[in-house]
Amino acid sequence: MEKQLRNQIERIIDEGQGKARSVIIQMDTGKEETEELISIASQAVIGRNMFLSARDALPPPAEKLQRTVKASRGRKSRRRRLPDTKSMAEFVATMGFKASKKSIERVARRSLRPLLESDIAKRLVSDRKGAKIGHFWSAASAVLELTKDDLARLPNSVPGIRDVFVNRQVALPPVVRVDPARLPRSVQENKTSAWGVEAIGALATWGAYGARGSGVKVAVLDTGIDSGHRDLQGRISASDFAEFDLDGNIVDGAAVRDTGKHGTHCSGTVAGGNASGHWIGVAPEASLAAGVVLPRGRGTDAQILAGMQWAIDRDVDVISMSLGGLSMSPEVLDTYTRMIITANRLGISVVVAIGNEGSQTSGAPGNDYFAFTVGATDPEDRAAGFSGGRTQVITESSYIRSDALPLVYSKPDVSAPGVGVESAVPRGRYEAWNGTSMATPHIAGAIALLLSATDIRNSVAANERAYLIQDLIMGSVEELGEAGQDHRFGLGRINILKAIGYAKELGY
Repeated sequence: MEKQLRNQIERIIDEGQGKARSVIIQMDTGKEETEELISIASQAVIGRNMFLSARDALPPPAEKLQRTVKASRGRKSRRRRLPDTKSMAEFVATMGFKASKKSIERVARRSLRPLLESDIAKRLVSDRKGAKIGHFWSAASAVLELTKDDLARLPNSVPGIRDVFVNRQVALPPVVRVDPARLPRSVQENKTSAWGVEAIGALATWGAYGARGSGVKVAVLDTGIDSGHRDLQGRISASDFAEFDLDGNIVDGAAVRDTGKHGTHCSGTVAGGNASGHWIGVAPEASLAAGVVLPRGRGTDAQILAGMQWAIDRDVDVISMSLGGLSMSPEVLDTYTRMIITANRLGISVVVAIGNEGSQTSGAPGNDYFAFTVGATDPEDRAAGFSGGRTQVITESSYIRSDALPLVYSKPDVSAPGVGVESAVPRGRYEAWNGTSMATPHIAGAIALLLSATDIRNSVAANERAYLIQDLIMGSVEELGEAGQDHRFGLGRINILKAIGYAKELGY
């Protein structure tokens, strides 16, 4: 690990520009369950890569899952081989991992102490006249801007460092506004709702189950939100809004607003109403939390991590991120892995866009194995030409055992409507846009419907909940493209009505 760390630092020094480098430093939390879960769960890739049908992803009946949980209790030693199951929820239940939010946070904060109390950190705070160092317990990480000399000395100066990553610049994926007159006839003839709301089965779900997302909170991490838009009024309180700076610190006194349009559009697809006479939101009774992580469409990894930490602290049910840093390489770094795993362990699904640069491209954090990653489809159930997707490779990881590397897997996981999607934009207006950014909030809203239509939040332990939700949504898709998971559709285009039907049948 020490050699790997020094190689990381050398690359950062050699490849950057200027005298200083903004880096995200991740600390070693010791032999605790998060690391073990990441290492062992990576073996499940083998089973998922071999799916021939989306139905292979469905979880076991609730009774069987509960028996698995009970059987795992009191186990003295952890299995280190893949259990005989294709369900990620059952896999996690078999491993018997369970920890409270308080205990996970305590271990992570303890691991951060040597870094935050180091001479390097104290000098940095002093030079910046008391400025705070952004840090995130859910990822056991902190953000420091260091000179090249301090960066080179870092491994000898601070014990317990696991990884060092560049705090990259990140921009929103490009989206395109569509002239309403140029929308397909099938879209224009949808008089009741935006076409995606009907296509994924949301309208039918409202009628069949009386579920519209009530009691579920979705965090949209983006450019902000126009909370005064008539289709978003009452969906968010002032306490559920925050803005973050380049180092991941919260901006004090930030007013509730959208610094662009993107966040409002995504929020409208999650939970917008029908003030215009046209339903735009998948889960119109869900509540929202909005974090400005890419003000005016640009920001850093640290801002995104800070937004995720804030959402976890607010105990949201879903994190929706229509964003990502473009990656032209199939290789994936661990920058977001620990944060996503922590969210999953606490029952929070992390839904991320794959990106809009076309086939054989992807973006981070959507390319992370543990993200629930979304591609885009059009009204004819064709893959959108701009939608990303590829085979991803992890060749170097401080979490995954060397005998499991290289780890090869496919993204996206599923797809959803992302072409000509009408939603809210600031100042009370509406626009139709193209992008995987538009597909992602369809999934977040669908999860809100699933939670409001079932007893999953009360009957399923937090450490299995996010995986169970993913199993149900992936296992119930409309299968498109190649058999199994492919680079264009994932396992297929989601159908939330069918997902809830399977959940009910399986006892959830």
